[in-house]
Amino acid sequence: MKALLIYPECPDTFWGFRHALKFISRKAAQPPLGIITIAAMLPSDWDLRLIDMGVSQLNDSDIEWADLVFISAMSIQRSSAKEVISRCKALGVKTVAGGPMFTSTPDEFDEVDHLVLNEAELTLPLFLNDLEKGCLQHIYRQVGFADLNDTPTPLYDLLAKDKYAQMNIQYSRGCPFECEFCDISVLFGRRVRTKSADQMVVELDALYKHGWRGDVLIVDDNFIGNARKLKKEILPVITEWMDNRGHPFSFHTEASINLADDEELMEMMARAGFEMVFIGIESPEEDSLAECNKVQNRNRDMLGSVKKIQQAGLQVTAGFILGFDSDSPSVFDRLATFIQESGIVNAMVGLLNALPNTKLWQRLSKEGRLTEQCTGNNTDLTMNFTPKMDFTKLIDGYKSVIKKIYSPQPYYERVMGFLKDYKPNKRVRFHVQPWHVEAIIKSIMVMGIVEKGRRHFWKMFFWTLFTRPKLMPMAMTFAIYGYHFRKYFGGFM
Repeated sequence: MKALLIYPECPDTFWGFRHALKFISRKAAQPPLGIITIAAMLPSDWDLRLIDMGVSQLNDSDIEWADLVFISAMSIQRSSAKEVISRCKALGVKTVAGGPMFTSTPDEFDEVDHLVLNEAELTLPLFLNDLEKGCLQHIYRQVGFADLNDTPTPLYDLLAKDKYAQMNIQYSRGCPFECEFCDISVLFGRRVRTKSADQMVVELDALYKHGWRGDVLIVDDNFIGNARKLKKEILPVITEWMDNRGHPFSFHTEASINLADDEELMEMMARAGFEMVFIGIESPEEDSLAECNKVQNRNRDMLGSVKKIQQAGLQVTAGFILGFDSDSPSVFDRLATFIQESGIVNAMVGLLNALPNTKLWQRLSKEGRLTEQCTGNNTDLTMNFTPKMDFTKLIDGYKSVIKKIYSPQPYYERVMGFLKDYKPNKRVRFHVQPWHVEAIIKSIMVMGIVEKGRRHFWKMFFWTLFTRPKLMPMAMTFAIYGYHFRKYFGGFM
């Protein structure tokens, strides 16, 4: 059996870093971890090919080669996925689709020959069994959640690693919290399921043998969901593995803000080689946090929590949301001030949207406020429901926040503020690559000569050079990020 695995194209997004990738001659930020994990679940005697449309072109000859085309996608890839499905249908090649988008909205995809929904560890074997028997069904669903001990090591060998800025692995699924707007508990449940320490070692070995050196994103929605197991079993093993190989990776992940409450856990993460953590902060408004059931963020010093994580040697990136019913007119200034004071350099500010089947979606549906399908991109100035705040005022306020945090002067000042207080993890090593020199030259040419905010760039550059020279690679990385954000939000900067 010849199987073509397709990951549809993503549009330009905040986290896609399309404008930053040009500086390092990379095509995409990350590879499609889900579909290369699916590849590892297919029969070993199948002939497999992967087309990640973010880094490679999909030709009709690729589709015609295949007996089956497997497609995995998120909602932001909807347009590209539908185009791929139509092309396959026109060429007479059967399609098999799964992943978050298809699981959340299967009724949209009648053209797909076989929908393998939910978690593939449970549903893909059913499909493969029926395929062997010659009695395939249109939809495969399964109640319950998979045991991650059954998840195979992704087939990293299918990837062209030089096309990506970082690699990724998964340790856990599920989140113990139940924020109203989030679909993680819907898709993966509230009980945190994890891989074993042995599995993590095997996957790290696979990346290492693949030749990767550099950033590795652990894609969990809440890496610290089972903090006890992390401290007792996982982090000690990762630390030993990293020490034995000279720290070839630096890890990034996602966690809830209560990470700040566990000094031992933060210390162990830094010791293991973690460099960056994404935190869902959402809002400085206590009423808005209560509205969305963000219990872990309530009644705490949010700014102090961010600073504690940073002082533990972990960079904080964060997500913020505007458009809650409880948002007051002052939320825009408060949010911009919080971001600036926190030193959170990469702050994604998005508009609230109701994802399918979430508690927010259910509430707004009952209230008759849903208006359209969610695009999957909460920074594209669209909302799929009628907000309580006047929409024009909301959009104007949103644009004002973006301008205040990503215009050159406040952005570079925030970078310097972060670097001034940051205590870097001495065990994280900067892996110098030939394209790093190219990136520095390009960034100096663009940000230091071409851009209008160049004097703020040079102020940051020389301040770092003379006061924190060891952090110059990080400073230049932030400069490149800033260029991406200004380009991405260029329409209203």
